[in-house]
Amino acid sequence: MDDNKVAGKVKKPGKRGRKPAKIDLKAKLERSRQSARECRARKKLRYQYLEELVSSKERAICALREELEMYKQWCSAMDQGKIPSEIKALLTGDELKPQGGSSTKTRKSIS
Repeated sequence: MDDNKVAGKVKKPGKRGRKPAKIDLKAKLERSRQSARECRARKKLRYQYLEELVSSKERAICALREELEMYKQWCSAMDQGKIPSEIKALLTGDELKPQGGSSTKTRKSIS
């Protein structure tokens, strides 16, 4: 039996299913533009988030470098036989203002 005949009618090859409705080209173009605007807005938000993330990581790195430099200075002072006042304060339990931004977390771990 021929596949192109269905119930006595001859079907044209390549014409299956319903015909697509005629879409208004202006409406289709406007939907495309709106989609592009939304895509650009999402991309802008994503880049803003990533820039803020990078900025916060860079600030954290700077703070850690400062803290490391402070510890290096302490070590070199102790190598020369001097005990830095900050370490004396930690050992005696006195509260001095920390120099170079050392945190209370560091104090607790040393005590």
